Amino acid sequence: MADKELDAGKRRFLIAATSVAGGVAAGATAVPFVGSMLPSERAKAAGAPVEADISNLAPGELMRVEWRGKPVWIVRRTKEMLELVKESDPKVADPTSQRNPDYTPPYARNEFRSIKPEYLVVVGICTHLGCSPVDKFKAEPEPFAPDWKGGFYCPCHGSLFDLAGRVYKNKPAPDNLPVPPHTFLSDNKILIGEDQKGA
Repeated sequence: MADKELDAGKRRFLIAATSVAGGVAAGATAVPFVGSMLPSERAKAAGAPVEADISNLAPGELMRVEWRGKPVWIVRRTKEMLELVKESDPKVADPTSQRNPDYTPPYARNEFRSIKPEYLVVVGICTHLGCSPVDKFKAEPEPFAPDWKGGFYCPCHGSLFDLAGRVYKNKPAPDNLPVPPHTFLSDNKILIGEDQKGA
């Protein structure tokens, strides 16, 4: 009888010890697995806002920065360029960027598609098939558009955008170039990827 009680006691101890060891092993296995599902530091950095110093950006020039793996263009427009934007109003498909609200934050749904008319901030990817348009800021006729006044041209399929990134009517691109969330930290610094609401 005593031997049976001793065997039952050993059995309970071994079951308890095995259960504890199994629980520890399961926990040790789960920690790296759960950790692997969290974004890496590199992934966090890729989605982080980007600060652009525009202090050396001269009127009529474009600078490129990268945000979330996409090219972002910042153009410092001259008074003449802003006048050309006004002239292209009747030629563009969506003058005040109302058609696709996801592509233009509320503070940029205006004629110049900007917080400050002087500065245009757009993602340099054509809304047709994701090609990258080229900048052509000279107001002169081009073979692809005799009445061209300058802006962006996508040579892949012929989409034309004005100096506010607005697509011309009857072109392959369905929407204007996207305006990323952004805000001015100062007169010389723009934060791309975050706006006044912290979005």
